[in-house]
Amino acid sequence: MSQERTNVATFKGNPLTLIGPELKVGDTAPEFHLHKNLLEEATLQDYSDKIKLISVVPSLDTGVCDAQTRRFNQEASALGEDVVVLTVSADLPFAQARWCGAAGVDRVITLSDYKDNAFGKAYGVLIKEFALDMRAVFVIDKDNKIQYVEVLKEMTEHPDYDKPVAAVKALIG
Repeated sequence: MSQERTNVATFKGNPLTLIGPELKVGDTAPEFHLHKNLLEEATLQDYSDKIKLISVVPSLDTGVCDAQTRRFNQEASALGEDVVVLTVSADLPFAQARWCGAAGVDRVITLSDYKDNAFGKAYGVLIKEFALDMRAVFVIDKDNKIQYVEVLKEMTEHPDYDKPVAAVKALIG
């Protein structure tokens, strides 16, 4: 059974239960299997030669998630070829593709956790009450060590955009 954590997150002030471990800087990033589309999966190992900025959002079809993904798409253009920016949500892969096309998002790779919420459980961000992933940002180095973590306390708030970008730039050198 997965670990359940209470009193760590809210939605509009109402408490939420997060499923999975609390990951910290220095931890090895858990492997993941996410969907690029209905037939193709992506894993952490697929990006092993890259610095990974993983932006986790509940759903791209909400205002804060939309803004967060657009912001990291904009930041991605200045980070170079050694960095991949991934956005993870429980949206269906074709909904992610439709959103990216409509939003003009072309530098972020969207990956879906819709099928079994395995990413959410492994990264400790699965919201038990909604079966969505809690808003979070992870920076993972080329050795798959976590270098930055922010799991939002309130689902409707924006993450700190500058700190994860600074963490990525520090890894670039």
